[in-house]
Amino acid sequence: MIEQVAFLFDMDGTIADTMPFHLQAWMDLLGELGVRTSPQEFLRMTSGKMNHQILNEVLGMSLCDAELARFEARKESRFRELCRPHLRPIAGLADFLAESRRSNVAMAVATAAGKENRALVLEGLGIAADFRVVVGAEDVRNGKPDPEIFLKAASGLQVDPSRCVVFEDAIPGVEAADRAGMRAVALTTSLDAREFQGYPAVIRIARDYTSLRPQALVDAVRNRV
Repeated sequence: MIEQVAFLFDMDGTIADTMPFHLQAWMDLLGELGVRTSPQEFLRMTSGKMNHQILNEVLGMSLCDAELARFEARKESRFRELCRPHLRPIAGLADFLAESRRSNVAMAVATAAGKENRALVLEGLGIAADFRVVVGAEDVRNGKPDPEIFLKAASGLQVDPSRCVVFEDAIPGVEAADRAGMRAVALTTSLDAREFQGYPAVIRIARDYTSLRPQALVDAVRNRV
């Protein structure tokens, strides 16, 4: 019997074009807190990390749980306000998901986003039903590049990690896929293609989903190409 292959999707910048709105929400919050950093430097320092990691690292201090929750709520509320009127999928996503279903690929979302943001994106785009498993921020203790979130998604789908392809737009996500024993497709929605070169887990680098074919990725995993 041929083992099933699974696709595990990061969400922000991978499923939906949300990163500009996250960045603006962070810049707004940091500006209120008197923290000065460029958008480019902020992205480089924080890409793929969870909110509590970002707040502690960027602010340079250890915040208590109540402070973290308060700042996180402000930032995410601002993000949803900015994003909601402009929510759109990464190009080619709908056709890619439909073709993946026809190829009997199991699919999951593995994201550092919280429940309200996941609802905004997955339900807002009408794709929530495509994913058998959704693993979010509240389900894991460790952010990427720790492989916990991808391993948990694979376990939920009951698919061996070696049969999983991760879709990511951030270096920590690609590193997490590698540490989980998975293959990765790097999307250049947030970083230049050269940033992903040299990572052994990466089997494809693409601008979006229009040039990707699910069956080719399935064959690559089964043949370990």
